Amino acid sequence: MVRETVFSADGNDDEDDLGEAIDIRQEFDVDAREIDERLRPQSLDDVIGQSQVVERVRVMLYATRKRNDTLGHILFDGPPGIGKTTLATVIPKELGVDLQIAAGPALDAPKDLLPYLTNAGHGSVLFIDEIHRLRPAVEEFLYPAMEDFRIDIALGEGLNARTINMQLKPFTIIGATTRAGMLTAPMRDRFVYREHLDFYEPDDLIEIVRRNAVKLKTKVTDQAAAEVARRSQGTPRKANNILLRTRDFATLKDPNGEITTEIAAHAMKMLEIDSLGLERQDRRYLKIIMDVFQGGPAGLRAIAHSLSIPADTLEDDIEPFLLRTGLIQRTPRGRIVTQRGYEHLGVTPGPGLRSQF
Repeated sequence: MVRETVFSADGNDDEDDLGEAIDIRQEFDVDAREIDERLRPQSLDDVIGQSQVVERVRVMLYATRKRNDTLGHILFDGPPGIGKTTLATVIPKELGVDLQIAAGPALDAPKDLLPYLTNAGHGSVLFIDEIHRLRPAVEEFLYPAMEDFRIDIALGEGLNARTINMQLKPFTIIGATTRAGMLTAPMRDRFVYREHLDFYEPDDLIEIVRRNAVKLKTKVTDQAAAEVARRSQGTPRKANNILLRTRDFATLKDPNGEITTEIAAHAMKMLEIDSLGLERQDRRYLKIIMDVFQGGPAGLRAIAHSLSIPADTLEDDIEPFLLRTGLIQRTPRGRIVTQRGYEHLGVTPGPGLRSQF
C-alpha cells in the first residue's frame, strides 16, 4: 500500500443560448453531497497518451522489479498540465513503495530537505516539482544524496564545528520541470532517465474526457467530449478543468446531468473559450500587440506591463499555445502577431502591417 506524504456575472445575455433561464432551485438538492473520485490515473494502464514515454517507464519498472533494485532517478520535463505529476505519482504505486512530495521553490535551505531525506525508506520515491527552482545551496546538498545516498551535516561554527556523515537508504528522486534549460548541467546529469512529455493528440484527450466523465458520475455525448477536447489546447489539465465547469451547467440544466453538445457550447461561451481554445487572457495578449504595438514586434516585458501580468507567466502559460498554433512569432526584436492571428480574431491589419506577411 502506497503511503503519500505531502510537506510542504451577470448571465442574462447568455440565457437565450439554451432557451430559458437556468433555475438553480429546480431539481437541485442542496443537501446532496457527491464525492468525486480522483481524476488522476492510479496505474500505468490507466494513463492515456504519451504512449512511448509510458512504455519506456514500464520497461524501467519491470527491470527494477526483476533485479529487486532501486529505480534510478528520473526527470520529467514538458509544458504545464501535461502529466508529469501523474507519472511521478503512478510510479511508486506500481512499485508498491512510499511517496513523498516536495516543491522546489519551498526548499529554501538544506535543512528544509533533511526531513524528506531522513524519512526516505528503502526504494521509496521523493518527487520534487519545479526542480529547476531549487536554490544552489539546496541543489549542491542534494548531489551526494543522489549519487552516494549520504549527506554531510555541519554542526557548530568556527573551531568547534564538526561534520557528521549520515548514510541514507537507497531511494529514487523524480524531478519535474517546465524549464529543463534552467537546470544546471551537474543536476541534469545525475538523472539516469530523462523523459520529455509533449502535448496530447485530440483522440487521446477525447478518451480522457470520456473516462473522467465516468469518474465524475456524469454522462457526456461523443460530440460534447470532442468539443471539450478541441478547446483544451492539447493539455489534459485544461480538458479536466473544462469538463468540471461544463458538468456544473449540465447539473443545473439537464434532468439527467448529461453534458450534451448544446450544453457544452453554452458553457464554452460563458467561460469565454473560443473555437480554437483561446481564453480571455490569450485574446487580450493578441489584442494588446495589435492595438498598442501595431502588431509588433513587441518586447515581452512591455507586453507584460501592458497586461499587468508577470513576464514569466506569459512565457510559460500563454505564449506556448499561441506559438504552437502560429498565432504569434518570436523574433530577435520581439513578438509579432501573424496573419493567422489577425484572421482568428477577425481583425484586418492596417496597410503598413500587411507587408510583414
